[in-house]
Amino acid sequence: MYQASSHYATLYRALRPRLAWRDGGDFPAWRAQLHAALVEALGLPAMAQDLADHRPHAERVDGETCDGFVRERWRLWVEPTVPLPFYLLKPLAVGGRLPLVLTPHGHNHPPIYAGVVADEAERRSMLDGQRDIAVQAVREGYLAIAPTTRAFGETRTEKDQRDGKLSSCRTALMHGLLVGRTPIGERVWDMQRLLDWALAELPVDAKRVAITGNSGGGTVSLFAAAVDPRFTAAAPGCYFNTFAGSIGSIHHCDCNYIPGIMRLAEMADIAGLCAPRPFRVIAGVQDEIFPIAETRHAFAQLQRIYAAAGVAQACSLHEGDGGHRYYSAGAWPFLREAFAQASRA
Repeated sequence: MYQASSHYATLYRALRPRLAWRDGGDFPAWRAQLHAALVEALGLPAMAQDLADHRPHAERVDGETCDGFVRERWRLWVEPTVPLPFYLLKPLAVGGRLPLVLTPHGHNHPPIYAGVVADEAERRSMLDGQRDIAVQAVREGYLAIAPTTRAFGETRTEKDQRDGKLSSCRTALMHGLLVGRTPIGERVWDMQRLLDWALAELPVDAKRVAITGNSGGGTVSLFAAAVDPRFTAAAPGCYFNTFAGSIGSIHHCDCNYIPGIMRLAEMADIAGLCAPRPFRVIAGVQDEIFPIAETRHAFAQLQRIYAAAGVAQACSLHEGDGGHRYYSAGAWPFLREAFAQASRA
């Protein structure tokens, strides 16, 4: 009898990704080839062509002084028809150029990462899962941008907003397929445009720019850092794994899928594009949708790639003792050291 899980597992095992890293290869040549192929797979050239004449502009909505920092709401027109909401968090005292941390969120309400909650239940969820990541960043003394992940919040469809649905990810995927885009590609595009704006308008130290988020935010963090070397450090939370062992075998949101990605490379290869920049994998040993055994397997491959780049110690793995949530202990000590090294360079 037909068994879907067996069918797809067999299909995955038969694949030989054409740009997977193979020990003994020419690392710079491999990285250049995979980077170009990944950018194409994400649909970024199509977006660049469609938006060649667009110049993003930002608008401040409002702001407030909090305990030790300023929190402002902004919108950035990443496309003529897409005003992307984001929070900008700044230390009260800003002297000189500061590190910048972008904190894309996962499948939750966008304001949580900036410490804004709708009710007590959301506040408990935020604190228990350490999800106020932009607040944590600004308390470290960094500038922080907490963007809305496209297809969430104000970027959901009108119907999904009326119906109270968390996201419009399936709509984003289906329409994207028709025009050569992907949800991950659109989200990477948004991170790049936010970074363009921040480097032009804020006192950012361009040598110290990081991206970190959890779950879907980890997805965006990994792919944005792989595509854009201006992210000088990355710490994706509860995402880094194998495609086959996570989104290929466990139910996940439609936004995770990139056509043909497993014929191109595995996730460790994508992360390997970040070398020689510092890269920290954050994982939960009890995460049921990104299993720790697959994370460890993928990390071993990532270590081989970083070793080939001559920076074996620049990638690391932090394992939290719980489930699918953010682990601050895996992020901030890592970023402090990454930023310190960048300052010394």
